[in-house]
Amino acid sequence: MPLPSSKRLFFSFLLLSVSASAFAQQQPSSAAIEQKVTALLQQMTLEEKVGQLNQYSGRELTGPASNRKNDLLNSIRSGQVGSMLNVKGVKDTREIQAEALKSRLKIPLLFSLDVIHGYKTVFPVPLAEAASWDMAAIRLSAHVAAKEAAASGIHWTFAPMVDVGRDPRWGRVMEGAGEDTYLGSQIAKARVLGFQGEKLGGTDAVMACAKHFAAYGAAIAGRDYNAVDMSQQQLWETYLPPFKAAADAGAATFMNSFNTLNGTPATASSYLQRDILKGQWKYQGFVVSDWGSIGEMVPWGYAQNLADAAQKAIAAGSDMDMESDAYHQNLAHLVKDGKVDVAQVDEAVRRILRKKFELGLFDDPYKFSDAKREKKVLNDPQNRVAARQMAQKSMVLLKNENNALPLGKQLRKIALIGPLSKAKRDLGGSWTVLADTTEIVSIYDGLTKRAGKNTQVLYAKGCDVEGNSRQGFAAAVEAAKQADVVVLTVGETWDMTGEAKSRADIHLPGVQEELFNALKATGKPVVAVMLAGRPLIFNNIADRAEAILYAWWPGSEGGNALADVLYGDYNPAGKLPSSFPRAVGQIPVAYTQYSTGRPVTMPGQIKYKSAYIDVPNTPRYAFGYGLSYTTFRYSDLKLSSPTMTAAESIQVQFTLTNTGNVAGEEVTQLYLHDPIASTVRPLKELKDFQKVMLKPGESKTITFTIDKEKLAFYNQKLEWVAEPGDFNLMLGSASDDIRLEGKFTLLP
Repeated sequence: MPLPSSKRLFFSFLLLSVSASAFAQQQPSSAAIEQKVTALLQQMTLEEKVGQLNQYSGRELTGPASNRKNDLLNSIRSGQVGSMLNVKGVKDTREIQAEALKSRLKIPLLFSLDVIHGYKTVFPVPLAEAASWDMAAIRLSAHVAAKEAAASGIHWTFAPMVDVGRDPRWGRVMEGAGEDTYLGSQIAKARVLGFQGEKLGGTDAVMACAKHFAAYGAAIAGRDYNAVDMSQQQLWETYLPPFKAAADAGAATFMNSFNTLNGTPATASSYLQRDILKGQWKYQGFVVSDWGSIGEMVPWGYAQNLADAAQKAIAAGSDMDMESDAYHQNLAHLVKDGKVDVAQVDEAVRRILRKKFELGLFDDPYKFSDAKREKKVLNDPQNRVAARQMAQKSMVLLKNENNALPLGKQLRKIALIGPLSKAKRDLGGSWTVLADTTEIVSIYDGLTKRAGKNTQVLYAKGCDVEGNSRQGFAAAVEAAKQADVVVLTVGETWDMTGEAKSRADIHLPGVQEELFNALKATGKPVVAVMLAGRPLIFNNIADRAEAILYAWWPGSEGGNALADVLYGDYNPAGKLPSSFPRAVGQIPVAYTQYSTGRPVTMPGQIKYKSAYIDVPNTPRYAFGYGLSYTTFRYSDLKLSSPTMTAAESIQVQFTLTNTGNVAGEEVTQLYLHDPIASTVRPLKELKDFQKVMLKPGESKTITFTIDKEKLAFYNQKLEWVAEPGDFNLMLGSASDDIRLEGKFTLLP
């Protein structure tokens, strides 16, 4: 009999803990590693030191002969390369590592790759995983990805992306955890620990990379690679905390960002890299540039040429140059000319060598390149089990009128209609690495299998995701007329959200809403399944569909997981990590709004108020929102004390009851508001949450602790303070669905 998912997660983590403990006992001490790093540095020439700071893409290394391939191989053999990206698989990583060991000092390479949401097994995209609000599941997802990547010779992933993203026009919202700082910080920690384990060096783990440092999620107009301009208070309060959480969790590396921050390219920001990261936070890992970002200082107009860019980047604390060739061409000359202090180079090299020693690569450069382990790990069926569970947890039920879902056994004909019904590649989303996308389970395959022999699934494509053709409408309408219920799949293709995929208009593309209208006109109930990597605008469907399930891009087991949810084999419990706007003009529409001096206090009364005249201020779907096949009651709020001092804490208790007929999970959310402060505070701020499973009729007492840290904020002097006064407490099922409210006072 299979274990319940919660127990499977528990035993997975038990094995992880045992493995980590055993490994930690064998790991050399930090002092011993520092001695080795120092000894090696003393043997290195300036050119060999600079070599460690260069990273190149190695796609050409495993292809046919070319000048690029010959140049790279010669550079590797002469110790002029510290890391390669886009070389994967035991055979290729072992072969290229052997070339590095031909160098004078035999310093091994780091192999890196964008393992964002899976390696061979594709998990839901990161924003989808954030909708689970399930830290254990997110950590397990990262661990499976790391285990598969490490088995293929990879040492380092360029994940997690911990940028707070409040503009769904920005394509890279897909890679992050959504709009909230607190939730994003918890997920940052879970993903770092999932990728790395408790300590570097295990062959089932890879180095994590917190990116993009910093504030990339606030790119102006949601346009990728654009500038960022914000107050220091906003930077420290909203955008930096997830990076601090990643650093505290032990993230081995950071990646700087493409954007400027208040006029300075992040790659050249001493404030970010030296003052904050390596200074105040005492970070011991190393910083890698994003692809070519050092060289991009030239078109930004911040550096005169590549040499000037290299000088500014190394001075600012950017340790490794990814693909701009700025350090390789210029850094040694800059040192010899007295323009760069060799101590800055030594510091950067030290940070990189330290990680190579911590990984154990000097003891065994081929440690991660084991063909037997690769075959075993990549074919482990439990990886797909984990992917299916994660996909289930990621899906968010947005609407369910008249109990349209779950689908019942009495249904004899289901019309599965829509351009994504048989899609496979699209369900994988952006950043699939080694996946054979033909092995992704389509919605058609998953639903047909689950429906069984007694239910007929009628399929019609209807239309494409993009384009204006309506030629398929007639067949789709005919299928709908024959069916008991219509399941309509609509959304984006896999390449419409991601890096360099910003969209000015995030409405449902093409004629998909027209297809919905045609199906709705048949009088049959329509269940809309939305597939995308970002929040979309679909007001017509939101108003008129019987049920809406936001499935994101769910990965390898997407079709099976979706069928599980549609049939009620899994009761959806996902909650939105991002607010969904009604109109593009509302963006950003994050829940952390301010009262303003002219707040809207009553519906309809908007004259001379801070409001739109054509749409409400509120989002279509708010942060934290998500329905279930059961219902929950919040009751009996109790505070251990109405007051507290900065040295004390308050216990908040309430009773959560499953008032429905099926078991289900509820994400209970704690929000706070400081109504009077020296800096105007948002009306709500998430400060804690718990995900709780309850059987029908079952009640549990839920407890939260409020301490000074949950009340503190950055004031105008950038001091982290909790100011005495009254606070409003809110508990609920979503940021706009508050069930219980209370007050307490922080005493002077």
